[in-house]
Amino acid sequence: MEPVSASTRRPAVAVMAKAPGLTVVKSRLHPALGAEMATRLYECFLRDRLDALSTLEGIDRVIAFTPVEARDVIAALAPFEFALRAQCGADLGARLNHLLAELLAAGHAGAIAIDSDSPTLPMSYVTDAARVLATSEAEVVVGPCDDGGYYLIGVRQPHPELFETMPWSTERVLPLTLERARHHGLRTHVLPPWFDVDTEADLIRLQGELAKQQTGPLRTMALMRELAAVGALVGSRITPASAARGNP
Repeated sequence: MEPVSASTRRPAVAVMAKAPGLTVVKSRLHPALGAEMATRLYECFLRDRLDALSTLEGIDRVIAFTPVEARDVIAALAPFEFALRAQCGADLGARLNHLLAELLAAGHAGAIAIDSDSPTLPMSYVTDAARVLATSEAEVVVGPCDDGGYYLIGVRQPHPELFETMPWSTERVLPLTLERARHHGLRTHVLPPWFDVDTEADLIRLQGELAKQQTGPLRTMALMRELAAVGALVGSRITPASAARGNP
């Protein structure tokens, strides 16, 4: 693909997505929920993320999906305004670097990758990230997760050094990313921290957060009510048998 001049298009926000049912999702929740219910939960997270991004102005929307053969599955659940791009690369770092570089080469005034595992994330954080990149306020923007990773990363130019040989899924991801950005003299904007949902403790935290809200991620809220109705998430360990009683 031929690169085009920079900043000719709005910042792109790409949701990193796994195709529900075609690849394993939320594996750390399988002991508590079972694989089927964990997959349903992930699909709720993903659909709610796409709906939330659909409300934002000033961005171009992308779904970066895996596996590559899942295009039809993703297309079936994606709102029409989302472009589809297959993730390419041997690990998460390679996939992120390839995706962001590809979006920048297409002329976007900044490229952002965001997770699909933080359903209560305020969309104002995403808007802020896009603004920071579009106005050249910073060259890198990062949204920290409480577990030491990040829920969002965005760049104005390709920076493969931010993604190479990274110990993914550890608490070192965020500090190493910020250290590398400083080492390379990159102006960095850090968004407020948030949490993603990977473990049973995260799920119980999510239940508490949703209980405080009148509105929120509709599909996730409905499934969490379903889990509560079968006696899950009340302080005792969720069992696959009880979680599986819910209807699709």
